[in-house]
This record gives sequence, C-alpha cells and structure tokens, in this order.
Amino acid sequence: MLTRGVEELQHARARCVAIPGFSTYTLESTRAICDAGTEAALPVILQAGSSSFTGVGRALLARAALTMAEESPSPVGVHLDHSTDLAEISACIQLGYSSVMIDGSHRSFEENVQVTALVVAEAHAKGVWVEAELGAIAGDENVSSAAVAGELTSPEAAAEFVERTGVDALAVAIGSVHGISDHPIHLDLDLLARIARLVSIPLVLHGASGLDTEELRIAVQIGIAKVNFNADLRRAYLGALRDAIEVSEDDVVAAQRAAITAMKQVAYEKLLLLASAGSPTR
Repeated sequence: MLTRGVEELQHARARCVAIPGFSTYTLESTRAICDAGTEAALPVILQAGSSSFTGVGRALLARAALTMAEESPSPVGVHLDHSTDLAEISACIQLGYSSVMIDGSHRSFEENVQVTALVVAEAHAKGVWVEAELGAIAGDENVSSAAVAGELTSPEAAAEFVERTGVDALAVAIGSVHGISDHPIHLDLDLLARIARLVSIPLVLHGASGLDTEELRIAVQIGIAKVNFNADLRRAYLGALRDAIEVSEDDVVAAQRAAITAMKQVAYEKLLLLASAGSPTR
C-alpha cells in the first residue's frame, strides 16, 4: 500500500507532477483503478469515500479497496474522501486507510480549524495523513450538474489554516466544480499561484473531470500535487455498461469486463497526464 503517501505527495509537488485520486463505487471501478496504476507503474489513490459508501455500504467497499491496495504490484493509497463525520473518519483510520479527508469547508473558519486539528491528532497517532478543505467546491460529487464555482480560497486564510491545524494536504477552491458542468469551467491560476507561495504543503484539486488539459498541467506545475477525478470514470463505466447491454441483455461478465476496460483506460490516461505535467509540451 501507499503507506507513505504524504511523502509521495511532497515529492510530487517538488517535481511539478501530481498523483490522481479516483473515486470508486464498485468492485469493477476498484479493479480498474488498481490495474491502471500497475500498467502505468505509478502510484494511485483509491477514494472509497463517504458518498461511495451509500450504495454497498462502508465495510464491503472499504475492505475491497484495502485488499486490492495490499495486493497491487504498484503503490495504491486508500483515502476517505469528503467526510464530515468524525465517527466515520475514526472507523476508516481503524480499518487501515492510508489517508482521510475531513471536510469542514461548510463550517466557519474557526470551527474548520478546530475539527481539522482534532482529526490530525488522531490520524497522525496512527500514521495516517490528513487532507482538509478551505473554500467551497460546488456541485454534486455523484452526479454532474450545472454547478458554478463557489467561494474561492483566500491565500492568507490558507496559510493560517495550515499553520494552526498541522494538516498534510489542502484542497483549495480555485474555480473547479464537482462533476462535469454545463458551463465552461476555468481555474483561477493566479489565485493558485498566490496560495502556493504562502502554503508549502501539497495542494489538492477537486473536480478535475472535464477540465481543460493545459489548465490542469499548469495547475500541477504551480503546486497541485493531488488531483481528484470522479465523473470521467463514472461516465466511462455507465457508457460501457450501456454498450454491453445492447450486445447482450444478460451477459453480466461481459458487461463487467467492458466496464473495467473502459475505466482503466481513462484512469491510465489521467495517470500519464499528471506524471508528465512538469515536462515541456511541444
């Protein structure tokens, strides 16, 4: 497993590359993400998070992710994404997650500081690294919508937040949204550069599906070290299932294989994109 994930993120930021975090909802998506990491020979983060648990339950999805991560030839982290529940965070730390996210972005600044510091203390005692969020990243994590960017992250507030909480990675709001929006989405790269000058820890970009590739490359070059993808894999998964059903309405195995292949290809392409972000483009 990617047990030293925060060090990997620190190294990624120093090299102007990034590690992707892919949301998983099913055994097929978990398999596809791990296989993509193996084929690319690059570290990857499986995000079996709060919203993902609503379908099959926390225990089943989490244990499948942890088992595949442990058996993978390439480093795989298992991350609890977007949790607001301290009991859920504690449970995932106990299960063996390599990282957790406490999402206090909808709290006041002081409340966010306090709850994040509590999670950091508990997680660090178990060797688990912590991601937090400052600012508002709009949209639905599970369904694409017409979301527009919410409240953006203040560079000065980000610096204070990191100093007071001891958090390991910070998700920043710089214009992206969860899901694929009906409106053109552009990142505020100038704002990101201001945050990166004041905050030395790895920065995280949520809502990367559908973003302009060149903007994403520049964001990684500036300081984004972890990039979250969800909608791109969801669409590949559901599209493959629809195509498979047109061929055969009852061949479950063929549909599973098609879905795994489609998601693996998307994940593989994102892995290579982020790993080459710091290289000159032609």
